[in-house]
Formats: sequence, structure tokens, C-alpha cells
Amino acid sequence: MSSMPCTACRETSEQDRLTQFDDVLRQYAGQPGALIPVLQIAQRLFGYLPEAALKQVATVLNKPYSEVAGVVGFYSYFSTVPRGKHLIQVCLGTACYVRGGKEVLAALKDALRIEVGETTADRNFSLDVGRCFGACGLAPVLMIDDDVHQRVRPARIARILDQYRNTEDAAGAGDHA
Repeated sequence: MSSMPCTACRETSEQDRLTQFDDVLRQYAGQPGALIPVLQIAQRLFGYLPEAALKQVATVLNKPYSEVAGVVGFYSYFSTVPRGKHLIQVCLGTACYVRGGKEVLAALKDALRIEVGETTADRNFSLDVGRCFGACGLAPVLMIDDDVHQRVRPARIARILDQYRNTEDAAGAGDHA
């Protein structure tokens, strides 16, 4: 499941999404094991987990806020800061690291003018790192959304990013060669 918000969701206000989320959340009230599924729903709806949504979860599921926040902090899937339209993940597993993953990451940080964990001002890109995407023979590897880019070199970063800039749907636009 993707952590990226849908286009329609961006067209509604956060208050509208909180109201919509409250309707969904009430369906889970009283159900054991509902915490993670409702957090996943919220993440998809908002694109991240705003504090107001976390407070709603705690109230409706009758859980301490500290427990809800603890679960969010534990799982790397969840984010409490807005993410960009496209999530870029650079593999820094052993094979990717020794074959230039660190240099690829540096080139991305320079090109996007953000650090790991940050989002560009236009909310087009968020940058993160990963630990092995299972493509060690193709190292270094990066993923943008669900597209895997293999044998990436810093000199190709601008060309790769251009495929995702200001596009409505870059799915399948990956530079896989």
C-alpha cells in the first residue's frame, strides 16, 4: 500500500479530511487491533499523520495519546510530517553503499536542496533512505514511489528527477536501464 496521498485528497481541506476520517474511525471504535489499520487509513487520507488525527484516534479508540504516538514513532511507514507527491528512497544497504549509494544520496540532497527526512518546498519530493531493496546485483539502487532505478550514478540524478517533476502520473516513468 502506498503512503502517498491521492490527488482528490489534496483538493479537500484538512478539516474536511478530519471529518471524513472521523466517520471512518467510528467504524473501528471498540474493535480490538484497530490501532494500526486506522493509522494506515489516516496516512493514506492525509499523506502523513497530523497531530489532530492522532488525537482523534486516541479519543475514539480510547487509547492514551502516548500509546498512539509510540506506535507511530516505532513504525517507519508512518510519518508525522507532510510528504511530497513522490517519495524517493535511496538504498544504503551494504552493496549499494559500497557501489556508490552515499554519492547518489549526496547528489539527490544537492539537487533537491533538502536533507533526509525532508520534503521540497513545492511538496513534489520527499527524501528518505532504505536498507536493502533486494536488488543488490543492480546497486546502487533508488526507488521513486514504486519505480526502481538501478545502477544509478550521480550524473543521472537530474534526468531521473525530471521524469517526476510536475507530472500528474509518473507511474511507470522509471528509468530502469
